[in-house]
Amino acid sequence: MASNQGSGSSYGNEVREWRKQRGMSQRELAEGAGYGQSYVAMIENGDRIGSPALAEHCDRVFGCPGTFMRLWKRESRKGRIPEWFAPYLEMEEEASHIFDFSSYLIMGILQTEDYARALFRASYPRDEPETTAEKVRDRLQRRDVLDRDDPPLLWVILDESCLRRVVGAPAVMGDQAAHLVRAAESPHVTLQVLPFDAGAPPAGESFTLLRFEEKPGVLYTEAQAMGRVIDSASRVARANELFDRFRADALSPELSMVMLRKVMEEMSR
Repeated sequence: MASNQGSGSSYGNEVREWRKQRGMSQRELAEGAGYGQSYVAMIENGDRIGSPALAEHCDRVFGCPGTFMRLWKRESRKGRIPEWFAPYLEMEEEASHIFDFSSYLIMGILQTEDYARALFRASYPRDEPETTAEKVRDRLQRRDVLDRDDPPLLWVILDESCLRRVVGAPAVMGDQAAHLVRAAESPHVTLQVLPFDAGAPPAGESFTLLRFEEKPGVLYTEAQAMGRVIDSASRVARANELFDRFRADALSPELSMVMLRKVMEEMSR
């Protein structure tokens, strides 16, 4: 269990505030989930994060489906997710639209388990197997935003090199391509491939744009294992313009699926 002895936590504080608003005692909240009063007390004090079952129970009791489970997942990742990446993850969970250009690697939210594992082993070869497994689990959790009742619109443009670079093994890439095809079947996901013969790209580096319902959008860029969330209106506007150019140069979603299926066949030979 993650621990933050005696200092409280954002998750524990939310449990306490919502419990008090509902006029419940710690014992009442705990018993409804099959736990003891001391268990809830430890969560509220930040001594432990508790179980996902308790988070789901809070969502039911407090009438806010998904809220406490998202808070629990965010809290459980602390200490494993780099500090520079945490702000982006929080905003990704809140975004109504996610626009991404991937220049040479598939973005995390669309990676398969084997693809993610191969990347982590290449970047952190001295990690213990369990450390790598935890990083993979954290990355796969990002898919949860696509399973919400109101998922964001995800629009991803993949440079062809994302498909041709063999990460892990050909079989891994074949499974990854198949996963992308399945993901694109959702009405909330659009995938396009920027083919090599499209010529010089509008930009060479990967970037992600997040849009929100009630606040200005942001731009996220990453280099050398360091990321930046940029809220400058001019920089965000410029990135939106670049993304529109990428969309114009890329294959249509239908032709992109043709290329993905071709990659699946090639990697399975």
